[in-house]
Amino acid sequence: MNPVLPLAALGLVDAAFSGFRAYAGRDARIRKHRAVLRASLRGLAVGAVLLLAPALTAGAVLLLAEDTDRAYGVLADGGTGFLVPIGAYALAVGLSLAAYFALPYRASTLSMVVGLGPLTLARPLVVAGACAGALVAGGGWTSLLVGVVAGAAVLCVEPYVHRRWYAFPV
Repeated sequence: MNPVLPLAALGLVDAAFSGFRAYAGRDARIRKHRAVLRASLRGLAVGAVLLLAPALTAGAVLLLAEDTDRAYGVLADGGTGFLVPIGAYALAVGLSLAAYFALPYRASTLSMVVGLGPLTLARPLVVAGACAGALVAGGGWTSLLVGVVAGAAVLCVEPYVHRRWYAFPV
């Protein structure tokens, strides 16, 4: 299995949520659906550009490799190792969001406080675990390099969007 498409999809969804988080709490207006959508699209656009960095890194690894088939296999193994912690994290976030939307008001608020709050704070640890997963899954140092570049790209979306568009209250 090639993990590129699931990793790209998860990275882009995370970028959209990062754009939302960069905007959340900055605007006192009641109706702000368009602003939330615009913030999410900004995060998605920045994430799409930043996620080119790990793709270019993987491409450079393949270009510099003596045996490209072996290097591709190693990168695919590392990508699978990177995907496992990220996929588990995405599943936990999805369950928390489902609880938030499906449960009554108090229970949904509790699910937000217990689930999404700590999960947001744990993002850097999950990315570090994913990098370790890329190394442990047989990806070697080249997969670790691509994983670190991907992790840095994912973690940079929210600060960039915040500083670029939301440094001051709306």
